[in-house]
Amino acid sequence: MTSDCLLIAGVDEVGRGPLAGPVVTAAVILDPSNPIEGLMDSKALSEKKREALEPQIKAKALAWAIGRCEVEEIDHHNILQATMIAMQRAVAGLSVKPSKVLVDGNRSPDFGCPAEAIVKGDQSEAAICAASILAKVCRDREMVEMDSIYPGYGLAKHKGYPTKQHIEALQQQGVTEIHRRSFGPVRKLL
Repeated sequence: MTSDCLLIAGVDEVGRGPLAGPVVTAAVILDPSNPIEGLMDSKALSEKKREALEPQIKAKALAWAIGRCEVEEIDHHNILQATMIAMQRAVAGLSVKPSKVLVDGNRSPDFGCPAEAIVKGDQSEAAICAASILAKVCRDREMVEMDSIYPGYGLAKHKGYPTKQHIEALQQQGVTEIHRRSFGPVRKLL
């Protein structure tokens, strides 16, 4: 386990797989003296529970920040590189510089400090769990907003992921500016 005297930032992403919208990352440095009950991987929590934990994380963490890459950047770089850039932006946005960064997954970008990629880190590291929750709540809210701007695609429901409903809507209504043109199902329609 990590020492309390180190400033450990947890980093996670949401939105690598969708056909629409940004990839969103979060970085969180938790305060060991101000624990948050119920932290776990955002995918294992209900939307209601994530919504309840989000303000607690923001209030109790020593520092937190959101990083993102927009659709144009995803199409320009590719989703993996865009995710790494978004992670770097989240860590750079922290008000406190971490002494180490823990990233959920099997690779980590250069943060200018020691970093470790942990496969399934969102199941074992509280700071990664907190980052997972912030990123998911942020992106999900944005996709709900996008649903009102681009009605008929079902974005509020599937959050841009390639569901049957989303593919059918793309075929019927066409590609919007929030769709990732480099992703196969979208590229086929262009």
